[in-house]
Amino acid sequence: MESVRMVEVTRSGEIESFHHGVAVLINSSGNILKEWGNSNIRIYPRSALKPIQTLNLYKDGMADSMKLTEEEIAITTASHHAEKFHQEIISNWLKKINISEENLSCGHDWPWNLEDKFKEKLENKNKRKIYHNCSGKHCGHLAVCKHKDLTLGNYHEKTHPLQKDLIKLIEDLSDYKIKNIGVDGCTLPNPLMPLKKFALAVSRLTDDKKLNENKDIAKKIFNSCVNFPEITGGTNSVNCILTKLSKGKIFFKNGAEGVFLALIPEIKSALVVKILDGAARAAETAIAGLISDLNIIDENELAKIKSSEVTNSTGQKIGKLRFAL
Repeated sequence: MESVRMVEVTRSGEIESFHHGVAVLINSSGNILKEWGNSNIRIYPRSALKPIQTLNLYKDGMADSMKLTEEEIAITTASHHAEKFHQEIISNWLKKINISEENLSCGHDWPWNLEDKFKEKLENKNKRKIYHNCSGKHCGHLAVCKHKDLTLGNYHEKTHPLQKDLIKLIEDLSDYKIKNIGVDGCTLPNPLMPLKKFALAVSRLTDDKKLNENKDIAKKIFNSCVNFPEITGGTNSVNCILTKLSKGKIFFKNGAEGVFLALIPEIKSALVVKILDGAARAAETAIAGLISDLNIIDENELAKIKSSEVTNSTGQKIGKLRFAL
């Protein structure tokens, strides 16, 4: 079976829509523990790649030599909502390294949440680069470039030394030769690769024996993200909520176009889901449903994400968005 029906949407007791997906749970030795559909499907990991991108930036002692805080490491790995505290972390960091936000290669954007968006629109009138949900990652790139005396202007291009190092790191972790490199929504390179190979790559971030000299920074990245889950997404983001529910045992990271990742050091494994139609709502529901099999997070808490209410414009409950497996 190439894909499975993972999420359904009901209205007035009838199924109105459904989402197909593919997922895999794989350990750091490459053993597939569970598979839903055909995990050979090629995907762009999108922002689920960020834990590896952060590892690439801060390996070789960079985090220590730059004296990075856990908050700075977490914001590097974030798809943040540009809440006030996100803006402050990035603005302060740029000021510390004496670099303008216009040096960020990501686009200008508004904050994610409507209330914050309207507030910034009224007060500042213009979109800003620090509002972009990937601006923390880009800030980390600029900080490393400056520290290593690398060129700043083209840091987002696949020919830049940081990006060449990234592709090699992905290939080493995944045992897969990257042939196609796409351009992510924030301008950085994003590789096209089999879902199971991406899952293998990130699973190795959970296993000291697979990381050698990178084991300490990988652990620091994980700890930073589970200690500050609001930074890696937003106060009300599903990746933040799920990470908090795991009580530090799992780091959840979403990506665009229906990708969602769970890093699980307890079993030296990673779970990755790809919703084929790219729907974020389905990816959030699916990752909660799939992770429930591991009995790490309280099922009563997961149930609220596995099945949520569909309401109409008056707030009337008229259906469900639910995990279908």
